[in-house]
Amino acid sequence: MKFSSYKAKPLKGTPVIPGDKSISHRALMFGGIAIGETVIHGLLEGEDVIHTADAMRAMGADITCDDQGVWHCHGVGIGGLQEPENILEMGNSGTSTRLLMGLVGGHSMTATFSGDASLTKRPMNRVITPLKMMGAKVMSHEGGTLPLTMTGSEDTLPIEYKLPIASAQVKSCVMLAGLSAMGKTSVIEETPTRDHTENMLRAFGVPVEVEDLKDGTQKISVTGQKDLKGTTVHVPSDPSSAAFPTVAALIVEGSEIEMKNILMNDRRNGIYMTLIEMGANIEFKNERIESGEKVADLIVRGTGNLKGIGVPASRVPSMIDEFPILAVAAALANGTTTMTGLAELRVKESDRLLMMYKGLKACGVNLEMGEESLTIHGTGDAPNGGATVETALDHRIAMSFLVLGMATKEPVTIDDAAPIKTSFPNFIDLMNDLGGSMMLKNG
Repeated sequence: MKFSSYKAKPLKGTPVIPGDKSISHRALMFGGIAIGETVIHGLLEGEDVIHTADAMRAMGADITCDDQGVWHCHGVGIGGLQEPENILEMGNSGTSTRLLMGLVGGHSMTATFSGDASLTKRPMNRVITPLKMMGAKVMSHEGGTLPLTMTGSEDTLPIEYKLPIASAQVKSCVMLAGLSAMGKTSVIEETPTRDHTENMLRAFGVPVEVEDLKDGTQKISVTGQKDLKGTTVHVPSDPSSAAFPTVAALIVEGSEIEMKNILMNDRRNGIYMTLIEMGANIEFKNERIESGEKVADLIVRGTGNLKGIGVPASRVPSMIDEFPILAVAAALANGTTTMTGLAELRVKESDRLLMMYKGLKACGVNLEMGEESLTIHGTGDAPNGGATVETALDHRIAMSFLVLGMATKEPVTIDDAAPIKTSFPNFIDLMNDLGGSMMLKNG
């Protein structure tokens, strides 16, 4: 599955961006434990989300997709999940694993989680620790990696847990386990993280309390054993996926694309705020609220005037998945871009900090890497390219370097495009329809 990306002509069109992955995962999980039917429009049908659907079915939820692509969930209620007969295969999805561990931790049953070569290297102790505090038992490899077996508690304990790192997945895991507890479960976070779990719980009829504490932290609380009520969910388009055609249009001068219904949650739009600070021509139209989330239509124009900036570390949680594609924009910008506070990038699907450094270096970009930082010296000119880049089974690394190849002097080749289907199944076709030139490399 080696693919090469060649210099593109100006991009034009109105690409349809897949549904948001974070919201898709949660819609299936909440629909699977709600009372009544949940109807989901616009669900992302990438591999990661399908693993969530399969796992919820394995635990008793009735989940189907009709001929119009609309998904229907008939839930089993809080405490109603059943012990799966087989191992829950999570593929490459860290979100599926950590959130489902929260659900299992709140049920009196045993489940074993496994994943692919990338997922089995990712740290799970960050969710194992609070789940054990709530009464769950876990058997895992050293370091808490998959495969692991979890036995949920017969009497889940409500806890107050302060996040040691900013992580929406850990916060959500604890809250999902807390849905089965008798009493109030609270998570305290120093830095605000994605709030899709809070928003969706409210949409399913479960109150969520948010309290600003005197020390500047925030406490998010949910009271357990409250029924979720089936509802209709309209999944907006994924801002992380939209970032790839956005940056492609910005670095291919003369481009103009329009993308509809893009999620603009304040804790997810950091990449767009950063690109605008770099001088990007991005217009937001028709801003509105749908299914409890802010969305907008985006018009992106490639005017060739990106400049290097310092990205504040405080913005990292709102764009943690977008730093690989931001690094591509920085490589084509005029001036130096500094990114700090990137420790979490080292424990994603790959060590994204290292993979971007190595790949950009091979393509002729001048940059330095620190323990949790990246400094990119853009010249405002196209890098040479001409390299074959290792992607380490990481979909965002793969897509980022295919976008880079759209502007480099020589084509950029990636060693494996297969992981892209985990989050953006039609990425290559979509980019080629806009004016890109990405093709399978023989040999």
